[in-house]
Amino acid sequence: MKHPPERSLSRGQALVLGAAAVPMVAFGGMGAWGTYSNITSVFHRSATALGVVAAGEGATLVLALVLVGLTMLGQSAPAAVRIGLWTLPAVASLTGAAVAKTVTEAVVFAVTPMAMCVSAEGMGLLARRIVVYRTGVDAEAQRRNAAVMQRLAYHRARAANHPEEKARNKSELQSWKLAKKVGTGDALLGAHLVDVQRERMTAGADAALAGMFALPVTAPATGVTAASQPLAVDGPKDGGVTPPVTEQDTQVTPVLETVPPQGVTPVTPPVTLEEIAAVADVPTPVMGEPLSDAQLVVVLRHLRYVDDPPLSYRQAVAAFREAGFVGGEQRVRKAWGSLMSHEESEA
Repeated sequence: MKHPPERSLSRGQALVLGAAAVPMVAFGGMGAWGTYSNITSVFHRSATALGVVAAGEGATLVLALVLVGLTMLGQSAPAAVRIGLWTLPAVASLTGAAVAKTVTEAVVFAVTPMAMCVSAEGMGLLARRIVVYRTGVDAEAQRRNAAVMQRLAYHRARAANHPEEKARNKSELQSWKLAKKVGTGDALLGAHLVDVQRERMTAGADAALAGMFALPVTAPATGVTAASQPLAVDGPKDGGVTPPVTEQDTQVTPVLETVPPQGVTPVTPPVTLEEIAAVADVPTPVMGEPLSDAQLVVVLRHLRYVDDPPLSYRQAVAAFREAGFVGGEQRVRKAWGSLMSHEESEA
């Protein structure tokens, strides 16, 4: 998939994001200082307090820096890092609640380490959004979608080929549950889907307008020209005049014309695609293979006059797709415009 060009942060955006990061770091540090003070008030030993802070807030800070670094490199964070950002502060909270002497102190000691947890998560989310804005790549969303698609592929294969019916039914149900999660939280995927639908709606509106406002044209003559018809020679008249004779005394056989019965309109066989391609001096278009611009015009001309009255643009495009011919929407519209211009010039 083609990614959008990389964008840079403006000066104002950089200042605002930097200002937002400062309180995150400050309050995370204050949470670590609060934990140190709480433990010191109980054990009266700085080493013990520093050990608790290092195991809780310190380790959380390390994981936060790893998360930010990986995010800035456009990579997703491992599951251990994401779990540790919440597990370590929770352990520090439980430690503070366990060493507290009163219920009030237990509540305060348990809440204090959460400042570092929120700061770490906030820094990681901010770094991720900056990378997504600048590069258009959301590594975390791609990781989630890849995991969902991997599980979905496994369950689809299991639902189709597993020897046990119970396992097949279970995987079939699981596949539908996983299908709801595909693309969840991926803003870039949503934007691409909107662009695709916008292009389809534009093409549909263009086709509808082309069918409404296209001028009616007369189908080009497909019969055999008079110059190519064999000359008919009159047969003997009532006066007994014999057919003309050549210098070699060879009698010229008159050409008989087939006259349809009275009241019956002669049916002209439709011109085939091969014949139109031969007249246009292009290779015969083949279904399923890329076509040149000239071949597109040949196919559209053939489809337009396959019925009476001639097909509109929308009908011709539908017949084009149903027949299995290959051509982009833009090229088909261009070929149709060339066909219409040619027919109007002939009219």
